[in-house]
Amino acid sequence: MSTPSPRPRFKHYVEYACFRAMGALVRALPLETASCAMGRGWRLFAPFSSRHARALANLQAAMPEKTAAERQAIVLAMWENLGRVFAEEFHLKTIVETGRLELGREFAELLPADGRFFAGAPHLGNWELASATLALVGVNTAGIYQRIKNPLIDAYVFSLRAPLYPGGLIAKHDNAARRLLQHLRRDGAVASMVDLRDNTGLPVPFFGRPAPSSPFPAMAARRFGVPLFAGWVVRLDGVRFRGSLTAIEVPHTDDIDADIAVATANLQHAIEAAVRAHPEQWMWAHRRWG
Repeated sequence: MSTPSPRPRFKHYVEYACFRAMGALVRALPLETASCAMGRGWRLFAPFSSRHARALANLQAAMPEKTAAERQAIVLAMWENLGRVFAEEFHLKTIVETGRLELGREFAELLPADGRFFAGAPHLGNWELASATLALVGVNTAGIYQRIKNPLIDAYVFSLRAPLYPGGLIAKHDNAARRLLQHLRRDGAVASMVDLRDNTGLPVPFFGRPAPSSPFPAMAARRFGVPLFAGWVVRLDGVRFRGSLTAIEVPHTDDIDADIAVATANLQHAIEAAVRAHPEQWMWAHRRWG
């Protein structure tokens, strides 16, 4: 049973009303118009936030070969992509149902017949569609999410995301690890975001610097002998996307801890490669490194 959300306070109702009003406006607009307008808005105003400087600093440390002008262009494009993702959150069903998400042929080649595997994804492109790539091929996927502090907004956003997780969308800390492992052991796949800082994780290389990373995907894959994948969705043009998938090597030696560390590093290496290919579509503003 899920832990109940905190009781709403007055400010939560105000925030929720504003959020739903914004959502109603975005839903009322044509999909392409809503995505483009929100993207341009974020591109215009987000650089005035303190996170803009952090994004530039992170990008400089990760990709020092880029010039200052190139870094600025990448971060501005990042903000535009994030604005688009916000607007597209209200149109997820439409995006999937209108064929705007295409899959690489590797999905048919790599996914196991029994549908049991662990997939880790980065906040790249429109990451909200990462689970949709699996739903499109009939995978019974369960996922984990971080609750939003406002319980009213949290419940609404959950209602938008949950249909893409037929195996269940579980809130972090609601015995999430145990429930996901049960799902993986029985009959399904597990998908989670793996590019956020995990203070209790393993310090594996990410763009040449130690980045605390969750060992859970590697541990689960090794424990149950299921494949481990890195998957992501990139924006092609406007509101059109492509999902990609790559297999991650998971060693099976007598040293379980070492195997998990190597597999975790392998997963982050694959994520780094995807980000390097599309740096303007990744979230450079968060505190990824130690």
